[in-house]
Amino acid sequence: MAKKSEAQQITVEQIGSPIRRPKDQRATLVGLGLNRMHKRSTLQDTPQVRGMISKVHHLVRVVDESA
Repeated sequence: MAKKSEAQQITVEQIGSPIRRPKDQRATLVGLGLNRMHKRSTLQDTPQVRGMISKVHHLVRVVDESA
């Protein structure tokens, strides 16, 4: 079993503007730590975070930093 310090991380970048989007989508971006275009946020890879990403998938992208 992985320790908390070794938990998987996921990096997301905001690529879409929250202007003229529903309040719940704007709140989801804030919950992901994104509030400006092209800002990146590194989060724990949990089902809750994956659900938030899927809710605003048209405004964010998952960054592959292993390359």
